[in-house]
Amino acid sequence: MSHRTVPVPRRTVTKAAAAAGLAVLFGAGRARAATRLGPRTLDVSVPSAALGRSAPVRLILPSSFATQPSRTYPVLYLLHGAHDDYTSWTRETDIEAFTEGRDLIVAMPDGGPTGIPTVWRDGPDYETFQLREVPDLLRRDYRASGVRAVAGVSTGGYGAMAHAARHPGVFGAAASYSGILDTTAPGMPTIMDAIVARENLTPTSLWGNPLLNLLTWQSFNPRARALGLRGTSLYVSNGSGLGGGTGDPLPGALESALWPSAHLFADALARLRIPVTTHFYAGGGHDWPYWKPEFAASWPMLAGALGLPE
Repeated sequence: MSHRTVPVPRRTVTKAAAAAGLAVLFGAGRARAATRLGPRTLDVSVPSAALGRSAPVRLILPSSFATQPSRTYPVLYLLHGAHDDYTSWTRETDIEAFTEGRDLIVAMPDGGPTGIPTVWRDGPDYETFQLREVPDLLRRDYRASGVRAVAGVSTGGYGAMAHAARHPGVFGAAASYSGILDTTAPGMPTIMDAIVARENLTPTSLWGNPLLNLLTWQSFNPRARALGLRGTSLYVSNGSGLGGGTGDPLPGALESALWPSAHLFADALARLRIPVTTHFYAGGGHDWPYWKPEFAASWPMLAGALGLPE
């Protein structure tokens, strides 16, 4: 039998070599360091080929983790918002005390300075980091099972719905608190561009131009990918923002700007006959005093998807 050599394009070789080099350099996702912050809480540095650097994830382990070494645990992923970081959930909420005695792992991965956990057109791949590299680490080193749920605030709420919609069946439940759920709705591209620009990044580095690269924008749009959410338990909350907030008008104004996007997303689910629990409330601001009770309200749904008692 004769064998014919097929020439491989130089670009393909270069990309493969770069990917292989990153995998070797970063140890294919093995944790480089872990810092213990408390009896159950630790920060883990995850070498990431998708990001080209190490990135942190904060973990809260179950109380029984040390005493039941053969047990595996479901994972609740909590995503942070724009201009914040992976420490926000433990800083702004009582998530550590809330999960005391509950048999789950809480994972709070880095989403970058914008908190938009996506595949950037000209930049890092936070989707792969959060959906493949962190779960691989948790399964290998922290006995995570394949049962997952995800929730997030603001751009993290976007991430929760985008992840679940783009990867059907990966999460049993997804919750968004004041998330950007229709990225191409009127005014939303401008808000996304402003979030990116505030971090001194070029707006088109996200998904390109919202008109010239509309197909890319739609590919990462939760509303456009809503069909992928069938079979996933869903919770969506948003305030009207009118007259809301805590004295500073900006949180109320931003919440108000996201109101139409949330409704368009819910309407799309209704047309597809995909069930969703919604809480659209008057007033409110784009801030933690409103997101904390929304997490509590969505907990029974999240717990059910994780196989836990409420």
